[in-house]
Amino acid sequence: MQSAVRVRVGNLPHELTNFVGRRRELAEVRRLLSESHLVTLTGMGGVGKTRLALRVAANLQEDFEDGVWLVELGALAEPHLLADTVVAALGLRERVARSPLPLLIDFLADRRALIVLDNCEHLVTEVAELTKAVLSACPEVRILATSREALAAGEEAVLRVPPLTVPDPDTTASLRGLGRYEGVVMFEARARSAVPGFSLTVDNQCMVAEICQRLEGLPLAIELAAARLRALSLKQILLRLTDRYRLLTTGTRVAPSRQQTLQLCIDWSHDLLSDRERTLWRQLAVFAGGFELDAAAEVSGFADSELVDVLGSLVDKSILIREETGEVAQYRMLETIREYGLERLAEAGESALLRQRHQGWCERLTLQAEAEWIGNRQLEWLARFDRTRDDLRAALEFSVTAAAEPDAALHMVVAIYPYWVSRGLYSEGRYWIDRALARADGAPAGSRVTALCLGSMLALMQGDIPAAQEWTDAACALTHPEDDPAVFAFAVSATGYLATFSGDFARAIECFEESLPTLRAEGAPLARVGTLVGLAMACGLAGDSRRAIACHEEVVALTASYGESMYRSYSLGMLGLAVWEQGDTKRAAQLIEEGVRLTRLVDDPLGLAMCLEILAWLAADRPERAAVLMGASAWVGEAAGSPTIVVRDLFGHHDRVVRESTDAIGQKAFEAAFARGRDLSVDAAIAYALGDQTPAEPSASAPTMRLTRRQREIAELVAQGMTNKAIAQQLVISQRTAEGHVENILTKLGFTTRAQITAWVAAGAGQEA
Repeated sequence: MQSAVRVRVGNLPHELTNFVGRRRELAEVRRLLSESHLVTLTGMGGVGKTRLALRVAANLQEDFEDGVWLVELGALAEPHLLADTVVAALGLRERVARSPLPLLIDFLADRRALIVLDNCEHLVTEVAELTKAVLSACPEVRILATSREALAAGEEAVLRVPPLTVPDPDTTASLRGLGRYEGVVMFEARARSAVPGFSLTVDNQCMVAEICQRLEGLPLAIELAAARLRALSLKQILLRLTDRYRLLTTGTRVAPSRQQTLQLCIDWSHDLLSDRERTLWRQLAVFAGGFELDAAAEVSGFADSELVDVLGSLVDKSILIREETGEVAQYRMLETIREYGLERLAEAGESALLRQRHQGWCERLTLQAEAEWIGNRQLEWLARFDRTRDDLRAALEFSVTAAAEPDAALHMVVAIYPYWVSRGLYSEGRYWIDRALARADGAPAGSRVTALCLGSMLALMQGDIPAAQEWTDAACALTHPEDDPAVFAFAVSATGYLATFSGDFARAIECFEESLPTLRAEGAPLARVGTLVGLAMACGLAGDSRRAIACHEEVVALTASYGESMYRSYSLGMLGLAVWEQGDTKRAAQLIEEGVRLTRLVDDPLGLAMCLEILAWLAADRPERAAVLMGASAWVGEAAGSPTIVVRDLFGHHDRVVRESTDAIGQKAFEAAFARGRDLSVDAAIAYALGDQTPAEPSASAPTMRLTRRQREIAELVAQGMTNKAIAQQLVISQRTAEGHVENILTKLGFTTRAQITAWVAAGAGQEA
């Protein structure tokens, strides 16, 4: 059976409406991207920068083998989280001891990818710094940004996006001739969506042309006007536009003409709404990202029966965009529409009230998720938090700056913690916990202790032991056994994790054993599971595999009884490893294969990479299969931002299995099988791991991929006889990164030795790649 070749298409959304015109701009942006690493589309709000960028990106997907990625920045209010946001959009997980920007650069170093940074105007300085850092180290990456102003970053190419073309008011176009004007074509398309069967006719062509002229070709204004056809005729729309513009454009206006046009068009759309519709518009503008019906109900205060009708009306009038997310309907506003709503909210004196309601809703949502995290709704909560991440950030920002309750932020960070862990958002978690603690002087000691312990564990996951030590010490100083027993036990458990990562396994086991009875009796399931996982890890590293097995079996039984997936997948993998080390290969394989299935459910590529690596060890007697699984594990880990899997290094089996497999089938065959594993998609890797598929042999006729510019540079250094260490020093990169580049070059060219690379370069092939 043929293997599925790995294809990374990125995360571009599907277009909900047809794209109109822009042929010249599409060609120009494509040309600029071929000449410049950074292209910025500028222009006023509503002119169509985002739609143009997304269409260009969609058209270029085949040119970027490593994906085209959209990073939406409009809702990002925290400049410190810019790199985290980009990392998350690319689907990376933070790697041990790495902050987001170095992780991003390391991941993109030899990849050919296009990144679309949308709505940068409020983060111009930070985006400029990030793009400079990325592009200086990643020669095959291109960045396409949209902003109301240029980034002024390096060799930036700037294209100002003009409005759509419209007929000249001094000339009369024929019905056929109107089809040449982009604004008219868009109006007709959007009008047809509002009123099925609408079309340009001899009778209405002049009115449509004049509407587009008065709206000066602004796409957002045209969409708003066309949506009014559900309630008004063309003549009524034109009359209202004419009267409104005559009324509001007299006197001195400091804004540019087209900016006035958009403002007036939104004013006009706003004035045509009912009081209920205007109220809901401004109230829903408090949402930073997309929102669902339950969120709108709690924040707005509308009754359910009334809310559905008004929401539907705002969708009909293009104020809200309705999107399907699985089985859930989600709503969002274009950023220009949201900004207008926020202005109206401030004018009504309701900003503080609605932000408080919004924060309260987010806090209740996170607390409910915390209570149900070890349960059968875990996957739902992961998906919900993915959809509401922007609003969680907005609520946290309010909590640490304006909330009346000093422990509101603490409640939220504690509740969100397992989500940050599941998605590898370690730096973001530490950032919010640090800010919440700074705000929490009057908060109960128990809340502060819990937050300090969680911050410590996030630091440990990044290898920052000094910070973890500081936070753990602070937590222990705040709690005593006679206070809240469960809180004290949690602090002791955190001390156990610190000892584990510090290499003091005996101390770690002592701490976990001390805390576990209390957490079994009084603690929440999440704290109990976390402590059992820690004890199992410490025992396994200390050589007590029987005790490790007992702890993992308890975790698996407990999580299975609740219907939990994330922690169970990890314990299944580690339990399989421990069972295998005791000689039961058959049971080990069954356990790890179950873990593989769960990692797919929870979208945990690091967990999947770990399971694939352990399965490779189990297959040591089938060296070709072991090599394929190791190759699949390597690329899955790299795609998640972690080229090395911690379990691989801690337990010491990797190098032995590589050595034995190479001795059994030879270096060339091992590397060929490893390369086949690297070329598997996630689904194909899982199928192969579960015995459902055999990866096909690669074609021997030609290299599988062309080399990137960085890889050609390194190939030339190899041809000069330089070692990996010397290459790393020459290019100012880590030796491990250099080794990875050389390995990728060998794989792409189908070679097994550095001498073959030298001959290839000498033959001039490197100049042709």
